[in-house]
Amino acid sequence: MRIRVIAVPNARANEVLGWEEDPRAGRVLRVKVAAPPVEGKANAALRDCLAAHLKISRSQVSLEKGDSSRIKTFTVPDDVKL
Repeated sequence: MRIRVIAVPNARANEVLGWEEDPRAGRVLRVKVAAPPVEGKANAALRDCLAAHLKISRSQVSLEKGDSSRIKTFTVPDDVKL
């Protein structure tokens, strides 16, 4: 299953804010991460935060699209409850 995420880097703490409608991407999950958006640190923090929120291992979450964009697409197993 694919999950569209809007990344908010340089936050005070990692936090999943919830689902919202975005005019550019449709239904997205807004996630704050404390990591800066350099050298893939924010992407790694996003993956870790999503895995913890969905209660799955980090290896089950992979970045499919949007490596250098705020809007990213992650893939997770189909049997995960959102």
